[in-house]
Amino acid sequence: MPQATWYASLADEPVHTSPMRIGITGYPTYGGSGVVATELGQELAARGHEVHFITYAPPIRMNANDPRIHFHQAEVVSYPLFDHSPYTLSLAVKMLEVFEKEALDILHVHYAIPHSVSALLARQMAAPRRLPFITTLHGTDITLVGNNPNFLPITRYSIEQSDGVTSISNYLLRQTVAEFGIKRLIEVIPNFVNCDLYIRKPDPQLRAEWAPDGEPILMHLSNFRPVKRILDAIEIFAQVREKMPARLVMIGDGPDREPAEALARTRGVEKDVLFLGKQNGIKEKLGQADLFLLPSQLESFGLAALEAMACEVPVIATNTGGVPEVIVHGVDGYLVEPGDVKTAAKYAIELLSRPDRGREMGHRARINAKKKFCSSDVIPMYEQYYEQVLASNYSAKAAR
Repeated sequence: MPQATWYASLADEPVHTSPMRIGITGYPTYGGSGVVATELGQELAARGHEVHFITYAPPIRMNANDPRIHFHQAEVVSYPLFDHSPYTLSLAVKMLEVFEKEALDILHVHYAIPHSVSALLARQMAAPRRLPFITTLHGTDITLVGNNPNFLPITRYSIEQSDGVTSISNYLLRQTVAEFGIKRLIEVIPNFVNCDLYIRKPDPQLRAEWAPDGEPILMHLSNFRPVKRILDAIEIFAQVREKMPARLVMIGDGPDREPAEALARTRGVEKDVLFLGKQNGIKEKLGQADLFLLPSQLESFGLAALEAMACEVPVIATNTGGVPEVIVHGVDGYLVEPGDVKTAAKYAIELLSRPDRGREMGHRARINAKKKFCSSDVIPMYEQYYEQVLASNYSAKAAR
């Protein structure tokens, strides 16, 4: 049975990596897995590798102006015979096409369903040519989608058949082993943030736009799915607002936006809540917040919390999943149980009532984020893992 591998295991050894041609597939949306896949590709390109994104739409944060970054669109096929598009199949064909045309060294897929299945098909179609692929597990692909009885056997099989598998947290590794009985080794490589880009840059004009009377600013960023419990963010803010002037900035969009707007009206705080929708320039906006709220039912890591911490923003999050691997309760943020809006509001009021509005805790948040989660430390782990998988793949082929 695989053992949890701590983050430093790959970082302890020096990396001497030659430029590679890397295919990356993820969801091109605001979800954490898609953001990580895109940021990883951009960081790899900055380190001299050639990166090819393969998905149905350009990733939200992709830098199309980088000459080392390329996008290949996998068509979502519509045909009268199909009630739903067989995207898994068209994606596999596009992966094979890009592998052949661009001479990829390795394919890295993010979120097991359906991407690892498509990669497995592409590898089989490419045989006897060598197309190794790595699957990174992100969370709900294991805890929600993958363990659905309709998908569990194929999810397990695609994980076991991957040439390499990584998990974004020790929590998720344990869940994968428990839910799927995985026997192979899974490497834990955490999510990351570019600590040179995610910094606190005060923007008085933007702050004045959001909080014209200098009120403290609370913020939330997500895809507004039910698991994010954004109605709890509204309720936490409403309780804060009963004690002090404040503003809440909600960044993102999704199925729970309308109920959240309705709750803001019901609680009488709609004039103090700004729903900005999907946004670019996240790092500049995070740096204007005084407090970040992440009241999710479950987070396998908590990337949005890490990005806020890098911008010196303390976080109130739920004590669930991989979040305790990121936030130290009472040191760089606070952890509460899912649904405990009363305790979350109490911490928020206490923090924002301080003379420094929590700036000292925010400074500690950035220090702790830099200790383990800077891209300059994490990306070399991926590079070394690629090299290990490629070397193992070569050895296995030579032995046959």
